[in-house]
Amino acid sequence: MKKVLIITYYWPPAGGPGVQRWLKFVKYLPEFDIEPIVYCPENPSYPTLDSTLSDDLLDKITILKHPIREPLCFLKLFFKTKTKAYAKGLIPTASKQGILDRFLIFIRGNFFIPDARISWVKPSVDFLSDYISKHKIDTIITTGPPHSVHLIGMRLKAKQLLKWFSDFRDPWVDINYHHQLKLTKHAQKQHLMLEKRVLSKADHIIVTSLQTKLLFSNKTKQPISVVTNGFDDASTSKVKMDLNFTLTHIGFLSSQRNPAILWDVLSELIQELTDFKEKFRLVLVGTVSADVINAINASGLESYLDIIETVSHFDAAKYQRKSQVLLLLEGNTKAATYIIPGKLFEYVNAQRPIIAIGPQPSDITSILKETNTGNYFKHSEREALKLHITKLFMAYENKTLCVNSKGIDRYSRRSCTQKLAEILRQ
Repeated sequence: MKKVLIITYYWPPAGGPGVQRWLKFVKYLPEFDIEPIVYCPENPSYPTLDSTLSDDLLDKITILKHPIREPLCFLKLFFKTKTKAYAKGLIPTASKQGILDRFLIFIRGNFFIPDARISWVKPSVDFLSDYISKHKIDTIITTGPPHSVHLIGMRLKAKQLLKWFSDFRDPWVDINYHHQLKLTKHAQKQHLMLEKRVLSKADHIIVTSLQTKLLFSNKTKQPISVVTNGFDDASTSKVKMDLNFTLTHIGFLSSQRNPAILWDVLSELIQELTDFKEKFRLVLVGTVSADVINAINASGLESYLDIIETVSHFDAAKYQRKSQVLLLLEGNTKAATYIIPGKLFEYVNAQRPIIAIGPQPSDITSILKETNTGNYFKHSEREALKLHITKLFMAYENKTLCVNSKGIDRYSRRSCTQKLAEILRQ
């Protein structure tokens, strides 16, 4: 059986989408004759915890841990509320940032390059060098963000005869929050230099979307493969469908993903359709930016809004399957074109109609079309969105609201892992 060392920052008990990709790969890789060995921090500072994800851990999997020193732990002593919000991605818009916000963001962006986990690189290289030699490992994988993890892989490859696969769950300098870090010209130059070195020295690059592959193809000549995220169809329990016409969004909803077009359309439908006014509910499950909540309230939707605090991955799946319609919301930015949210594949598996709003081009469009699970709208397609929601509501009224999906098995976690295994054996 081929041994593969996976270097990751996020691992249970961490919650959120960052941990699930490689947790599921590790779960299924042994089925394809690959033995995964996981290396992660011993004492990390995770913004979200989810104990239910530990159920996927296999007793036979070797997990290595080494301490990490994180500045976030020190800053929490003085700025607990601020650092907790930043860790969850709740960075206020520039117009709403106070002096303390601007100071902390500047420190984060310019003193910790590429990110606040940079201090973990050297001790990890020292620790893993001995382990790799002793256990005769010839293949390593790094997955980011945080992209400092890729620097561990780059240094290990420079010291040993290894094949290094660099997995990008999100882009580096083209990620949506990069421009918010108040980078100096020197800091931006450092980011670009490090990204270039990683992309040119990794033996093989793995990305989650075709758009990211196209982006990186202009930055490196190294081979690039797309292995999307997927769904793990582990739940067979039945759920009782919502009685109301629920539009549900699962996960983090940041200021950058605030779809003004949707709030306006929903406000109009409430005024125009009596039955819609009586039966509609907007359900947001997870962390929601204050800017989003304010925009919803300003559109007159406050009394129709249900906010559910962050729930476990297991419970999130229940909300997906019982909702009448699922919402997938992306910002109207170029950075958002590179992203396929991991929740999309779980939405597809939930067998409920999906309304997606975001920029073009986007791989989300093709996935929804080929699986016949939903519709995608640009932020400018106001009337088309309104007409579509009206049609969905009429189907709900007639008790015919359903999804006739097709070909979704290709996005199962097992199928995605099989594709990954084939790449690792090249």
